[in-house]
Amino acid sequence: MKHQHLVKSLGVLLCLVLASCEGSPLGNSLEENLEPDPSLLEEETAETASVPDVESTDSSPSTVLADETDDGDATETESPAIPAFTQTSYIDIGEAPEELQQYIEELVDLGVLMLIDVKADDNVERNPNEFLPNQVITRREYARWLLAANNQFYSDQPAKRIRPAVESAQPAFQDVGKTNIDFAAIQGLAEAGIIPSPLNGNTTVLKFRPNAPLTRKDLILWKVPLDTRSVLPEATAAAVTAAWGFQDAGSIEPAALKAILADHSNGAFANIRRALGYTTLFQPDKAVTRAEAASVLWRFGNSTEGLTAAELLEADDSEDATSEESAE
Repeated sequence: MKHQHLVKSLGVLLCLVLASCEGSPLGNSLEENLEPDPSLLEEETAETASVPDVESTDSSPSTVLADETDDGDATETESPAIPAFTQTSYIDIGEAPEELQQYIEELVDLGVLMLIDVKADDNVERNPNEFLPNQVITRREYARWLLAANNQFYSDQPAKRIRPAVESAQPAFQDVGKTNIDFAAIQGLAEAGIIPSPLNGNTTVLKFRPNAPLTRKDLILWKVPLDTRSVLPEATAAAVTAAWGFQDAGSIEPAALKAILADHSNGAFANIRRALGYTTLFQPDKAVTRAEAASVLWRFGNSTEGLTAAELLEADDSEDATSEESAE
């Protein structure tokens, strides 16, 4: 306490002295001696500036993260979009010819009539709930359906299934590369010898033309070998005319003549009868509709032994019922 009173007294005394000496040489000398050292002020200012501001420190991480997000190397590269296949309850099957509606419905139930999502195979925008039964089917679409249907019908018979091509396969066609969405189906059919290609000696068939309309001659040419499971017989235009009564048999190419004549041997189960009904004109280059293509795929087999989509569905229902009874 004594020390504190002494300090206070000295402070008061000093103030009085300064006040009385203000403007005198002694006063000026005392003021100069009592001013702070400028060098010390600069050091203190530098130290204060070096202390980080709390608010700026808190905001700095968000700035860094934003930079990292904008950096192309920090963002994952998007994978190429792969079209998905749709399999839904179509709302327009009733627009198909009445005789063909059952074929479409039962194949849809089997899950083999796959359409590319958002856009149909002819690159036309479509409602995913529309089957468009009367629209022309493309070659790629029919190839996809043909392989899927065959393998579904013979799911329990590996010897009759067609193996989809693997990625390491050398493309058989110049316009169907490994990145094509239907490469596995088209290449698989070519490797199995079902569709004409350089692999089975058709050296002039270098392109598949996947987006071109499917014609009637190819509809039958690709399907019949999967019905007969044998070498197609030799055929002439005269023989086809005698069998089918087609007035335009002379305009049908030799390879298709074989398939058309072999199809006639299937009697009531012939693909042509199921898809086209009664006709005296085959019109080999006429485009095929989705409904007509579906009707051809509804049955596989010859005149004495075959399997329909209806029979497959019935077998599946029986298996489901048996499984439920076993579970109970």
